[in-house]
Amino acid sequence: MARAWQRMLSGRRLDLLDPTPMDIEIEDIAHGLAFVARWNGQTLGDYAYSVAEHSLLVEALFSRMYPKAPVKWKLAALLHDAPEYVIGDMISPVKAAVGPDYGDLDDRLMAAIHIRFGLPASLPKTIKSQIKRADKVSAYMEATQIAGFSEKEAAKFFGKPKPEAIEGMSITLRPPVEVRNEFTARHNALLKELK
Repeated sequence: MARAWQRMLSGRRLDLLDPTPMDIEIEDIAHGLAFVARWNGQTLGDYAYSVAEHSLLVEALFSRMYPKAPVKWKLAALLHDAPEYVIGDMISPVKAAVGPDYGDLDDRLMAAIHIRFGLPASLPKTIKSQIKRADKVSAYMEATQIAGFSEKEAAKFFGKPKPEAIEGMSITLRPPVEVRNEFTARHNALLKELK
């Protein structure tokens, strides 16, 4: 039988087919996401634009777009791509080619991650769509600032955000260790606010 688990740096053994919340650690998530490149690494700069950096941007955008959102949904925004710490970031065309099995794996991991950090296994549809809106604004910013898209092309794929949604925000590529530490710190700050 093929091995379906991964040894994490924390020492945890994460079963990818049947993940449990007790095998989820934020340090593993932050470390993994800081080393997973978005855009298949096709971005400008000396460092890859990581999923951890993207997640921080999505949470900042979500908080700006929905300032009255409870802290738990800000945490959900930060963790919206958390399963990618073990399954990587696949661009949309690859996800479509892989089919529903990718989505099932992603859903199982996400449910375990959510439960581990006190969120519902499945988010309410409204919250999911609000996070998706922030995610699309992030994708537009990334596309135009670091992935070589024209504004017209990015608007076609991701929609053009309202100027106030992105005013004063820009993307700066940083070393993975810096991003990992900021992701962990932001997660811990949100958890503290939850209590």
